[in-house]
Amino acid sequence: MAAMTWALPAIAVVLLGFAAISRRVAGTPITAPIVFTVTGLLLGVEAAGVVDVHATAEIVKLLAEVTLALVLFSDAAHVDLAELRTEISLPARLLGIGLPLTIAAGFGAAAIVLGDLAWPEALLLAVILAPTDAALGQAVVTLPVLPMRIRQGLNVESGLNDGICVPLFLIVLAIAQAEAGAIGDGAAARLVTEQIGYGVVAGVGAGVLAAAVLATASRRHALDPLWAHTVPVTAALLAYTAAVPLGGSGFIAAFVGGLTFGALRRRADVDDDAGHMIDETGDLFSAVTFIVFGAVLLGPALGRLSWAVLGYAVVSLTVVRMIPVALSLVGTHPRAPTVAFLGWFGPRGLATIVFAILIIEEPGELPHEELLLTTAVITIALSVLAHGLTAAPLAARYAAWARAHPRPENRPAPDPRR
Repeated sequence: MAAMTWALPAIAVVLLGFAAISRRVAGTPITAPIVFTVTGLLLGVEAAGVVDVHATAEIVKLLAEVTLALVLFSDAAHVDLAELRTEISLPARLLGIGLPLTIAAGFGAAAIVLGDLAWPEALLLAVILAPTDAALGQAVVTLPVLPMRIRQGLNVESGLNDGICVPLFLIVLAIAQAEAGAIGDGAAARLVTEQIGYGVVAGVGAGVLAAAVLATASRRHALDPLWAHTVPVTAALLAYTAAVPLGGSGFIAAFVGGLTFGALRRRADVDDDAGHMIDETGDLFSAVTFIVFGAVLLGPALGRLSWAVLGYAVVSLTVVRMIPVALSLVGTHPRAPTVAFLGWFGPRGLATIVFAILIIEEPGELPHEELLLTTAVITIALSVLAHGLTAAPLAARYAAWARAHPRPENRPAPDPRR
């Protein structure tokens, strides 16, 4: 309790400090995830000891799960399939071809570089590191001078691959636990079926209910705008909390709930300003999660760092991502700078952190759990640093190249400030 007493005010001070300089660092190589991760590392158990919370603490798990649930719901709710249909080619290729190839490449690399891992553990590591997090390179998906197709493709990929990887993670984790003898094969199959099935049911129910409330109350002019902002947040929490007691995955419920809510809200032609609060709440929780990541996970992982772990982290962020992306674009005739830009900006972040915490929650069920987790944490840390430092300068450089080589794929997005 004493540790938590000082951890919470310390985190609050960090958030206030960053808020005071946030406009000055915007657009620079110093991103928010870098600041929060480094600050967390300095405050953590391996340094100042101010944030002295164990990775298995219930508050760490709760923070991570609530954060991912909010982000999954928000990302899914923002997906407009009708609008996306005109630019579906790139995200469809990145998700439908690039993502499976990335998992396959990550699995192969883990089997070679981290030979101690059993094959289900190697596959689990590949799945954990497959989802991308656009927040680590915010400039890449927010600069209006970037080509719209590229910016939207990376943004949609990041928004959807978390939700796609959640059921894959649950399936592969169950396989790994069954292979290690932690659970039986029948129990693993039943667990996965219940988590996906009940998750979908809870998500659809929460999305339908929230959209009905928003649409009905708006038509009757009975909804205060202030309370309208709370609807998506409440819907995300409802989806998650309804799924878990049933034995379903709260993350699948949040993602499906967001898809359902967003589709029904657009069909009812309800103003989407209601989504601002969940975006801002998700950003705040994400900031706290990166502080906790630096304090609780990164410090101990650095103490277990090896050349094999560092080597896999580098390979995961380069070859494992870039070659599958290049292969997914075969037939579209993109030029080399476009392929390199899309391949490089696949940062690993929030989803991977949460997946790691879920494994830590039940220690000892995987024979090489420590090696797997250390590799995942080091890869995230390296991604936070590398993608954060390169996002703004490389985005500006690519935008300049795109302007100098006008093609349909390189049209810049209209500047929203005009």
